[in-house]
Amino acid sequence: MRVDVQAGRTIWDSIPVRFAVELRGRVDRIAAEMVDAVRREVPDYRQPLGSPLGRDLVVACTRALHQFADLVSSPHPALVPPDPFFAGLGRAEYRNGRVLDSLQAAYRVGARVACRAYTTLARESDLPADAVVVLGEAVLVHIDALAGASAEGYAQERDRDEPDRQAAARRALGEQLLDRHAPAPSPAAAAAARWPLPRRLACAVVARAVDHPGVLVVAQGHDHVLIAAPDVLVDAVRDRSAVVGPAVPLDQGWLSLACARSVARLVREGAIEARGHEVVLAEEHLADVLLVTAPALGGLLAGSVLARVDALGGSSALRMVETLDALLGSWGRTAPEVAERLGIHPQTARTRLRRLDEVLGDQLKDPDSRLAVEMALRLRALSRGDAGGR
Repeated sequence: MRVDVQAGRTIWDSIPVRFAVELRGRVDRIAAEMVDAVRREVPDYRQPLGSPLGRDLVVACTRALHQFADLVSSPHPALVPPDPFFAGLGRAEYRNGRVLDSLQAAYRVGARVACRAYTTLARESDLPADAVVVLGEAVLVHIDALAGASAEGYAQERDRDEPDRQAAARRALGEQLLDRHAPAPSPAAAAAARWPLPRRLACAVVARAVDHPGVLVVAQGHDHVLIAAPDVLVDAVRDRSAVVGPAVPLDQGWLSLACARSVARLVREGAIEARGHEVVLAEEHLADVLLVTAPALGGLLAGSVLARVDALGGSSALRMVETLDALLGSWGRTAPEVAERLGIHPQTARTRLRRLDEVLGDQLKDPDSRLAVEMALRLRALSRGDAGGR
């Protein structure tokens, strides 16, 4: 800590040099009194003297006393000289996960013991009364400089560690939001990550991470999972290839990610068309996600409802499946519409439709059966990777 030059000279010059001589002869005794008082009054320092904290305490008290004697005996000291040791005490407090409260309390206790010991020594040495008064002020200037050095060391260590700590906190928060069985994140966890909890979130799957303050990034395999409020996420992935999951409550991040992953797989397989640097919204393909999330069950469904058509075999079965898909995909379900969708003559379409009636009977007249057939056809198209054209 810097003190005014003139004030600094007045403080130290007002103490006779012989006080420094007397103090050096009693350093060990006064240091022991300081150590005992600190260990008695500050709970965190009630550790064995052989422990790292205990050794630091002994060295700190001894160094502080010697430095005070040096300041008194030096000609016109303007500053309390910096001592890396006391800055190191602050850094050690941070590295050990402690706040500065205990260290600052130890400084206050040490200053009180020093004031009492210095006053006694000054009187025993027959120092002038004004010198005894100035000793108390000098102790405060000295201890304030030492405490300031420790606080600066603490702050430097914290600032150096902050980027790593924040990155770790953001990764942990992201993983928690993706864990189906994890509890909802606490405000403290969000504060440590510097990521305000949104009311709803969405997840995106991208090949390359995005550097955006509002986005959490979790690396999973070859992909990166992005987590953010829905509007922030869409803005962050603009102009890049990405699949964005639907917006969900905070405790369902896993569901948004599952949807995004399913759609991303369909994009890779060609079942969903996506051009380069295009954002695909999984919300627009939830029906497809529903179908492909249970492939074994979908296979049973397709095998059951399309059994009669498949029994035709070969090219006949393929034509009937093609015609059935065109029929269910048309509005009026008429021969001309089917012909237009398939690019065939209307009479050919009528022939195929009559054949479908023979094979399926009343199956398409029942809404539930018709839905099952549509689902089966869609699932087959998805599995072939050509559902994008329907």
